[in-house]
Formats: sequence, structure tokens, C-alpha cells
Amino acid sequence: MRVTKLLHTRMRVSDMDQTIAFYTGVLGLEVMERKTSPRGSHLAFLKVPNSEELIELASYPPSGPVTVQEDLVHLAFQVENLDDTMRDLGSKGIKITDGPTHSSSGSRFIFIDAPDGYEIELIERPPGTAFA
Repeated sequence: MRVTKLLHTRMRVSDMDQTIAFYTGVLGLEVMERKTSPRGSHLAFLKVPNSEELIELASYPPSGPVTVQEDLVHLAFQVENLDDTMRDLGSKGIKITDGPTHSSSGSRFIFIDAPDGYEIELIERPPGTAFA
């Protein structure tokens, strides 16, 4: 057996509407579908520009609020210009929690927090750089 493609990554969230507002309004992701699963979870599938993989948000209010362990997981997104990104985040009242930092490959990156404490890394990579 061998997998052929990554389809989506699921993240459990406390407040679906607040989380969707963050990912669409701050990061520019697009909601592809919202539905309720057979088990009663509220689901939303988000599309990232220039990516085939989706982010699945899942909310199940009866289970209570989500608590994300620090440094457990983060999503990393590429941006064209980190300086422009930082100005845009500031205008939206989004606090940079770490950085900007320069990597040995020439990339620059920052971290911000999404709802529920998920970390988001925003990376500006020089042309031809495969990883941060």
C-alpha cells in the first residue's frame, strides 16, 4: 500500500464562525464547503491559494472548548512579501507573536496565533528555495 495524495488536514476548533472569519479575512483562504457530519460535527473545508490540499475545520460543541498544546502543531503559509504582510496584519489588529526571523536559506518568517491558539507561520522564501 502506498498513499497517492494528501487531501486535507483536520483541525478541531471551538468557534467555527470565528475561525472561518480569521482564515478568510486575515489569510485569504476560501470556504469550499460547510456541512454537518453523520456524527454531528460541524465541518468547513478551506482552500489555500495555489494548493490542492484543504484544511478541514471541525467543531463539536458538546465536547467543549479546544485547548491546543503549545508548540504541538502549526500551519505554514508562503507569502510574497513579509514586510507587506506584517503591515497588513497590523492594520487588522493581528499581533506577531514571534519574528521576523531570518533562516540560513535566506527565508524570513513570522508567527501569529489563530483562534484556539493554533500557530500560523508566514514565510517569505527566496526564489528556488524548497524549505524555510
